[in-house]
Amino acid sequence: MHEKEEAVEEVDNSGTAVSSRTMEIAVAAVFLVLSAMVMRDSLRVGAGWADIEGPRAGYFPFYIGLVMGVASLVTLGRAVLARMVERRGGPADTRSFVTRQALRRVLLVLGPMAVYVAAVSLLGIYVSSAAYVALFMMYFGRYRPLPAILTGVCVALAMFVTFEIWFLVPLPKGPLEEFLGY
Repeated sequence: MHEKEEAVEEVDNSGTAVSSRTMEIAVAAVFLVLSAMVMRDSLRVGAGWADIEGPRAGYFPFYIGLVMGVASLVTLGRAVLARMVERRGGPADTRSFVTRQALRRVLLVLGPMAVYVAAVSLLGIYVSSAAYVALFMMYFGRYRPLPAILTGVCVALAMFVTFEIWFLVPLPKGPLEEFLGY
């Protein structure tokens, strides 16, 4: 008797959701903004060299931000230039960063994770974790409810014993833990 039902799913790699060039441009732009923020803050705290003390607090972060900014500009320039060449009849870049099917799978995990994070503030980390593990096992692993729920509860109990009792690290608690006196 198997506790787990086998899930056979065909993978559809067709249909580009986002191209590689689009992601190169987006990531380069984000890193360019981050490097500008690092450099600006480094200048605020002092990015120079003091005669007696040596480098000030922002010295190394400033140059790291500068290198990051130059690399971002090079990446951004190459991607934009390649797009312009493509529009004028040059070779087309057909590389896919992510397919629609793969993006769908990522979003199927991201959605429940966001709900889990919100649930931690309402129900506490232990109840939320038990529910999260159990639901993931039932939905993605195709486990039956009883083994999934038992596993979720065991994971939550192991977390509780590890953090609250052994390490004495309090984690966010909800109504159930308050009812039980923790």
